[in-house]
Amino acid sequence: MSVKTDLKLSQEFISALDRRLVQVVPSKRQFLFQQTEFYAFVHFTVNTYTGREWGDGTEPENIFLPDKFDAGQWVESIKAAGMKGLILTCKHHDGFCLWPSKYTKHTIAGSPFRNGNGDIVKEVSEACRKGGIRFGVYLSPWDRNNELYGRGDAYNDFFVNQLTELLSDYGEIFSVWFDGACGEGKNGRKQEYDWNRYYETIRRLQPEACISVCGPDIRWCGNEAGHTRPAEWSVVSSRLCDTEKVAAESQQADNTEFRQKNFKSDDLDLGSRKVLTAEENLIWYPAEVNTSIRPGWFYHEDEDHKVRPLKELLNIYYNSVGGNAMFLLNIPPAKDGRFHKNDVLRLQELGDSLKKAFAKNLLDQAVIEADHWEEGHCIENVRHDNYESFYKTPDENRQADITVRFPEPTKVSHVVLKENIQLSQRIEAFEIRDENGFLLYKGTAVGYKKIAVFAETETAELHILIRDARVCPTLSFIGIY
Repeated sequence: MSVKTDLKLSQEFISALDRRLVQVVPSKRQFLFQQTEFYAFVHFTVNTYTGREWGDGTEPENIFLPDKFDAGQWVESIKAAGMKGLILTCKHHDGFCLWPSKYTKHTIAGSPFRNGNGDIVKEVSEACRKGGIRFGVYLSPWDRNNELYGRGDAYNDFFVNQLTELLSDYGEIFSVWFDGACGEGKNGRKQEYDWNRYYETIRRLQPEACISVCGPDIRWCGNEAGHTRPAEWSVVSSRLCDTEKVAAESQQADNTEFRQKNFKSDDLDLGSRKVLTAEENLIWYPAEVNTSIRPGWFYHEDEDHKVRPLKELLNIYYNSVGGNAMFLLNIPPAKDGRFHKNDVLRLQELGDSLKKAFAKNLLDQAVIEADHWEEGHCIENVRHDNYESFYKTPDENRQADITVRFPEPTKVSHVVLKENIQLSQRIEAFEIRDENGFLLYKGTAVGYKKIAVFAETETAELHILIRDARVCPTLSFIGIY
């Protein structure tokens, strides 16, 4: 996973540790995935009709009847929230398939939906592409319906066959999402998953897809409550990519406590220079924060009044997308196959709030200066949110003093900073101060995106001070709001 950058750094200015750290950069698929930023999870299966979170595989197929199913409504709703992708639970632990799989009878083909000719995966994938939304799939390795589960290679063959169907018949896939749930099958046996074979299948059929959570591309943040660390790092120890360890720490039983667990104190810093000093193998492994818009992952009528408040969703967004992570928000369809009106309303409110917050970049009307820069990488480059041009200090400088001058005293409450992560994650500490030197915000990691939120302040100047970096820092974008 370590990739050398094209940027030639003067070696005398770089410690051996920092040299190793900045050699780790995202793959093409990871780079594109991080730009997706905010996307939807959609949990939909027979559980929607039984009122359970985890089905046991004995549910009759004919209970699945979303008589008003509208994939277009799903796409319209998540786009209104500002989401750029959708991951569908094509098969949960109950084993019921939302597509007519050739390898089991426990599928949508046995339901009355579309008179037995329905294919939810097809309709959703097509709606996503029509709406300009990226499409991904969740396929549970744990299948509580299938007789082969727990029988080693025979079940792995079955699982790969189903995975192949999803990756071959529904166009481009941006994400394959695996959890680590591994309980007993109907025969009382547990299964040993052939993860490497699953990964090989994905790489062969969908080479641009990122494999998430129990996979090598995107790591699980560590809980299902939407909690985030004070700083998320993308360059971390390869030990975090241990699939069996991730699987062991994932949810193994349906319980509310797990969905609300917080981080352990020794798990709060995964990637600072101090933590990585003794690590030999480093990888680019960005974090994904996942949670549901309701208490449960599946729809329950008694939760219609428990949709997360707007303020809470905004807080998760700022701490995830604005904290160098991605945000995966679950919206469960109701029994009729549509998102409930309360969820739709909250998604619209969320999107409107984000649009309003970031409608006008105050930098557009301001003067920006830096105390130094490398030729060809001046500070003016940060006005454009792209990676074709960026700001960079000379090799010998690990600090930077960036000054923004407004034409008149201006109210400010948000600052967006983005590193050029194609050249790794470099910044270790930064501050934002007003014209009088008053500290507005103090942070550590920046990475793909940092949204610094502070009490609204009126000031004629804003100072962005990079206090420490692994090597000469870069910035691809600055936004002030």
